[in-house]
Amino acid sequence: MHPPSKPLRWAPLTEPLRGLAPPDQPHEKIPGAMTYVIAEPCITTKDTACVEVCPVDCIHPTKDEDEFEGAEMIYINPDECIDCGACAPECPVEAIFDEGDLPEKWAAFTKKNADYFAG
Repeated sequence: MHPPSKPLRWAPLTEPLRGLAPPDQPHEKIPGAMTYVIAEPCITTKDTACVEVCPVDCIHPTKDEDEFEGAEMIYINPDECIDCGACAPECPVEAIFDEGDLPEKWAAFTKKNADYFAG
């Protein structure tokens, strides 16, 4: 590998990354930030690797919750998701999508995730 012809210069970040609050602030969803959605491939799979990496604990039910056994899948709370993206690469069945990248055939899962947490 050859060294760069010009020295690299780093600039500080002036905006939060992908919906995250700056590090000196609590993790809260930035208004207007998109959320992640768990879709059809999770049905009956319910792998919880995504739960383990979520920094805001917005994926439920977890294995420790009574609802886990009866749930057909796990869900992301859209009001708590900070759009960090940590969950998506952990899913072994590729069921987690950024809301903007959710395949049209699974569009109903945006509402399905939200409905799980409503009431």
